[in-house]
Amino acid sequence: MTSRRTPPFGRALCAMITPFTDEGLLDLDGAQRLADRLVSEGCDGLVLSGTTGESPTTTDAEKSALVRAVADAVGDRAAIVAGIGTADTRHTVELALEAEKAGADGLLVVTPYYSRPPQDAVEAHFRAIADASGLPLVLYDIPGRTGTRIEPETMLRLAGHPRIVAVKDCAYDLLGTQKVLARTELAYYTGCDEYVLAMYAIGGAGYISTVANVIPRHFRSILDAFDRGDPDEAVRLQQLTIPLTELMMASGLPGSVTAKALLGALGLPSGPVRAPLRPAGRDAVDGLRAAYAELTAHSDMVGTS
Repeated sequence: MTSRRTPPFGRALCAMITPFTDEGLLDLDGAQRLADRLVSEGCDGLVLSGTTGESPTTTDAEKSALVRAVADAVGDRAAIVAGIGTADTRHTVELALEAEKAGADGLLVVTPYYSRPPQDAVEAHFRAIADASGLPLVLYDIPGRTGTRIEPETMLRLAGHPRIVAVKDCAYDLLGTQKVLARTELAYYTGCDEYVLAMYAIGGAGYISTVANVIPRHFRSILDAFDRGDPDEAVRLQQLTIPLTELMMASGLPGSVTAKALLGALGLPSGPVRAPLRPAGRDAVDGLRAAYAELTAHSDMVGTS
């Protein structure tokens, strides 16, 4: 067992927004253009139809169409991980099979939400999906949104399944994370942008980032600096992201709203959010633009449009 897990989908993954037209329809051309930019700017993989991609308000058909369009755009340059998680095991299995047909390379499966199933039911849910599809699974642990933790002991049992290969970790429990890292080969991706360097330093595989929609090259540069033996530079680069990350992820607005607002302000594919989400107000957009400008002014490693 090594201290650095082999990342099954690369190190630098973006939780991509889902672009819509002004009328609120799926913008496949915009999705392809955004995906191409993200991959060109350093993303090893793209996670589609996560909550950043507004999966609760996109149809099953739209999810499949998005996978096909983005896979066509990036080819073998990046991995495509399809978000398929729902609160219904049967529906999640159906989405897994459709994502596999559409050309996804992996699946992101969130803990069933709202119903708060016990741990044996959580484990059975993930096993049913892993058994149904031939694709590798990323388990998404975000108890603050779902109401249910994937407990470390449950994670240890699930790690024995050959198609459960990774975790998107938003549990904010570094002790629990390290317990699993020490005893399994699961690749841990942080889903918390402020933890990119911290997770990587304790043996994580990398990140699945919302903020990377707008600064993909900069986030990758944090990992690159650490890998080349320059932790001080990695710390500097991580700290440069704090103001923007705070505005995008901790301002009271969902990351899908802030990411779309800033992408739109930069002239990149985005479009409106779907109800019940509301667009960011002018003050929020101005703050995001200012934080982005401040970051780019202090780093020559930030991806630009």
